[in-house]
This record gives sequence, C-alpha cells and structure tokens, in this order.
Amino acid sequence: MAIIVNLDVMMARRKMSLNELSEKVGLTLSNLSILKTGKAKAIRFSTLETICNVLDCQPGDILEYSDDNKKTTS
Repeated sequence: MAIIVNLDVMMARRKMSLNELSEKVGLTLSNLSILKTGKAKAIRFSTLETICNVLDCQPGDILEYSDDNKKTTS
C-alpha cells in the first residue's frame, strides 16, 4: 500500500516553482520538498487545503492511492 504524491505534476501543470509555491502557501522549502518527494508521513488538512487553493486543484490531483499488493490478472 502506498500513497503517491503528485505535487510536482500539479506544479508543472501550473508552471509554478517550489519557491513560488512555498511563498504562496507559507511553508518552508524543506517541508514542501519532503512532501513533494513523498517522504512526508502526514499532512494537515489545512495545509492540503491551502496547496489546493493555490494550485487550483482537488486533493485527488495531488494524492493518489496505489495498492502494491494487489494482484493483476492476465
């Protein structure tokens, strides 16, 4: 089971740099970088809400669930 963070994809779609997002969201570059690389263990709903507001997207555009153990049938 894995949660995949697609923050970099949404930033690219909006042509926004990490520095610019950091300023608009009010988070440090290091905290945003941890989130962007998928190394974060948690995210506050208020932070997710602010990121979605700034990037004009939905939480599902940023976070994705992938079941690593799910077997595929051929």
